[in-house]
Amino acid sequence: MNIRVNNIQKEISDNSTIEDLLLSLEHTQNGIAVAINEEIVSKEHWGQKTLLENDEILIIQATQGG
Repeated sequence: MNIRVNNIQKEISDNSTIEDLLLSLEHTQNGIAVAINEEIVSKEHWGQKTLLENDEILIIQATQGG
């Protein structure tokens, strides 16, 4: 199945969740927000939210600034 992650085409397994995606990308799960098709998904739902063909995923990393 094909999706886009931060504007980069990725192929993932069917029935993958946000949590599965982050693990496959070896991406930390701390200090980030995830949106699917411009809708933020709360961290508590990452393990249940199944990704669909052509979903647009945005992973936003929190940064410190001043």
